[in-house]
Amino acid sequence: MKSRDLYNIPDVQSDPDSRKLAIDKVGIKAIRHPVRIQERGSTERSPRAQHTIALFNMYVGLPHHFKGTHMSRFVEILEAHEREITVETFQLMLREMVDKLEAEEGHIEMSFPYFIEKKAPVSGVKSLMDYEVTFSGEIRKGRQSFTMKVVVPVTSLCPCSKKISERGAHNQRSHVTVAANINTFVWIEDIIDRVEGQASSELWGLLKRPDEKYVTEHAYDNPKFVEDMVRDIAAELNADPRVDAYVVESENFESIHNHSAYAMIAKGMEPR
Repeated sequence: MKSRDLYNIPDVQSDPDSRKLAIDKVGIKAIRHPVRIQERGSTERSPRAQHTIALFNMYVGLPHHFKGTHMSRFVEILEAHEREITVETFQLMLREMVDKLEAEEGHIEMSFPYFIEKKAPVSGVKSLMDYEVTFSGEIRKGRQSFTMKVVVPVTSLCPCSKKISERGAHNQRSHVTVAANINTFVWIEDIIDRVEGQASSELWGLLKRPDEKYVTEHAYDNPKFVEDMVRDIAAELNADPRVDAYVVESENFESIHNHSAYAMIAKGMEPR
């Protein structure tokens, strides 16, 4: 192929379409890409970020008169924003995607593991805890929104079991999921702190025997039903002016039943 022919390749995606059917979402799904996520405490003078691998879904709305969208542009946008992603740069990436694809509406989801170094409560031994995080951004009907979702593993201890038992009480590991529609900057760690502060006990990656004693006794002194967990976390979010809407879910993986206990509270947004 002659070099000048490279500029004469037909652009089929831009051809007109006669079916008069707009497409709600078209784009790329489940593409992995390395990113750096800014950590709490990061400043311009002392930047702190961790490297991770994120799974992206990127879509735009396609008007009825276009035959297709330009899939390569989605990847180009990712390549341009691989350095460091914050709540602000994520939303800039969303706006850039909509502009480059000549769309009116767009949606980006970015899911990744996020690690926090924690000190055990008594021994102080350090270990990493991982959390599942999803950033979701959307431009729809001229309005841009951002949702942060975090899955936080915690311990819950049954108040009923404690009340009726002469010795001990059953407890279980629980997954609390918070999806918060926020109107300004919020650290990932802020959401995690909200959840862990309302559990029977938070979790650590590594515990020594004095730490295990502390966690066991702390959970026993702080029993929570699955209903208590979602109500207490929702009350915290209601008091936070940075949060416009939310969905709080808790799934307790029961230790004495072959099923999970579940509760959910939604305010201003639909569960997904």
